[in-house]
Amino acid sequence: MKTKRMGDFPKLRFGVIGIDHRHIYDQVSSLLNIGAECAGYWTLDGDVRTLQGFGERFPTIARVADRRQLLEDTSIHLITCAAIPCQRAGLAIEAMRHGKDFMADKPGVTTFEQLAEVQRVQRETGRIFSVNFTERFEVRAVTTATELVRSGTIGRVLQTIGLGPHRLNRHLRPAWFFDSQAYGGILVDVASHQIDQFLHFTGANDARIVASRVGNLGHPDDPGLQDFGEIMLAQGSASGYIRVDWFTPDGLDTWGDGRLTILGSEGYIELRKYIDISGRPGKDHLFLVNHEGSRYIDCSAAALPYYTNLQHDIFARTETAMSHAHCFKVCELALRAQEQSERICA
Repeated sequence: MKTKRMGDFPKLRFGVIGIDHRHIYDQVSSLLNIGAECAGYWTLDGDVRTLQGFGERFPTIARVADRRQLLEDTSIHLITCAAIPCQRAGLAIEAMRHGKDFMADKPGVTTFEQLAEVQRVQRETGRIFSVNFTERFEVRAVTTATELVRSGTIGRVLQTIGLGPHRLNRHLRPAWFFDSQAYGGILVDVASHQIDQFLHFTGANDARIVASRVGNLGHPDDPGLQDFGEIMLAQGSASGYIRVDWFTPDGLDTWGDGRLTILGSEGYIELRKYIDISGRPGKDHLFLVNHEGSRYIDCSAAALPYYTNLQHDIFARTETAMSHAHCFKVCELALRAQEQSERICA
């Protein structure tokens, strides 16, 4: 059978439903960059802090008054979404039942009930449900690290250490940001990135949550905020440690010093995803150490294949961007870590 190439497919058309998180900017930009066409966007009225920024970045994309206009447009293949986290599962179900594939900002779900319903509807409809784990899919250094690990450069992966610090920017945050029911908890929301990376780099299909903790350690005036979380997880001989927090100081030149260390049997890799505090400019810094020595790799020119692969999956009905089994397992593990987490106090 002849394999279809992207040139054999029609232009990808997508609609935007929900723009409550700034990640929607990258989602839309990246889709436009691969040649897709946006049919319009819909968002609820109210405290949508990203609305002005969306209009400034995408002045030619029209806002529609009713999301049914996008859902019932048979020329639209994909809905992309960065609504309030607790709303994303319902919007995904609605889109899939209208014959649309769906890409959500993380977290795609905030409860086990939502996960079960999304899985059921995905199986029934055969549509794509994809969560955009941006710390892998939109970080070029991760693309290079994947190539190095897959080629055996550091041997068998023994452990990952994923750090996800963030700047709070208290004055810019909407009310839902401080409601754990809305965002699902810090492990569901933020640590889903690092769980995804653990499974990806170890090649594991599942993992055991050994321990997890969450707490509000520095913001007593915002009791609904979880500003610190950590997880230890394992699968077979491989282990992972995750720390996520909202304590990045204002003095740092970016929103967070996100890092990933991958320990292998023959060496290790460290990613400084967004800043090298030793002074190298830009982002996507990778440090490799193995038996051949140590070296620095600038990954700023590496590819970001997620969107191209997703476009192929939409038309070829494949799972090259991310399998549903992996996507749902990350969601499940994040929910499990959150549910069983020990609550810690300052």
